[in-house]
Amino acid sequence: MKDKMMNIEAAGKTVVGNLISERAMSRRAVLRAGTAGLGLAGAAALAGCGGAPKGGGAPKGSGSASTAGGSKLRKVTFALDWTPNTNHTGVYVAAERGYYREAGLEVEIVQAPENGADALVAAGDAEFGVSFQDTMASYLSSDDPLPVTAVAAIIQHNTSGIISLKEKGITSPAKMAGHTYATWEMPIEQGVIQRCVEADGGDFSQVKMIPSTVTDEVTALSTDQVDCIWIYWAWAGEKCDLAGLETNYFAFADIDPVFDFYTPVIIANNDVIEQDAELVQAFMDATRRGYEECIKDPQGAAEVLLKAAPELEPELVQASQRYLAEQYQADAEAWGVIDQDRWDAFFEWVGEQGFAPAIESGAGMTDQFL
Repeated sequence: MKDKMMNIEAAGKTVVGNLISERAMSRRAVLRAGTAGLGLAGAAALAGCGGAPKGGGAPKGSGSASTAGGSKLRKVTFALDWTPNTNHTGVYVAAERGYYREAGLEVEIVQAPENGADALVAAGDAEFGVSFQDTMASYLSSDDPLPVTAVAAIIQHNTSGIISLKEKGITSPAKMAGHTYATWEMPIEQGVIQRCVEADGGDFSQVKMIPSTVTDEVTALSTDQVDCIWIYWAWAGEKCDLAGLETNYFAFADIDPVFDFYTPVIIANNDVIEQDAELVQAFMDATRRGYEECIKDPQGAAEVLLKAAPELEPELVQASQRYLAEQYQADAEAWGVIDQDRWDAFFEWVGEQGFAPAIESGAGMTDQFL
């Protein structure tokens, strides 16, 4: 077990860019089962939302477009972490129902490149995008951190955990010992698993790590390709339920409060925050309205997403949207709130484990636009 932990800690010192890319790929894998073959059509134009990705050139957010009435809209780019899914529905609702236009914005929704939305936003090719707190840990602690900041939590609590077939009897982390687990081979990911298994009295060295980016959880579980998979319930969990699989599931946030980190979040380019706070506020106010609509009317929100991405499975989108209606805001005072104590607690754990250098309190997040 000592050797395995040393290997994990050593891996934690990998190049920041590689870790970001791996995280982006793993997030995409979570979604591919329900979005196979989905191309840029899924991010095509909506009312107040363009369809073609922006290129380089003029500073982002400085352009304008005319409405039918002759008023000017400021052009803004929002980068998804991968293909459209229910994590993003509030943005699509804000576009479809004209909230961005009312805020004076023309928002273009684009899919991120292989190295994720973080790099796109950091480079200034998108003002806003989708990231994850555990992804951000890899670069906030570097000597040259990416210039991005989390401005809102899309989902208030971490809704990820471990799923397995009920017949395997994996009812708690300790019972993962002796079973196979599909690992992304990421230091923080494996550190989370180790902490959960050992806190439950199990032997982490007996968890059989199988390097695998699972693209179809239903097939992987039902054909015994692997016993345990880290999933995000809103998509993969609902998909397994719809497929009729009898499963066991435990959520990381229920096992240890330190793992109730923020995943996913909306990030913004630091220069935009510092130089054009009014733009950020306008975007956030309209986006908040979109997510509030998702909470009040999940069926209507699902229809908006399906209009934008018709290749998605309607039944899965509807089930996922119903689930997330209770999760977007959950017990927070309002949608988007980031609890700095929870934010700091996770980064403190990351530092204690040696996965990244110490991260200052409050680094990488702000609540000024909420």
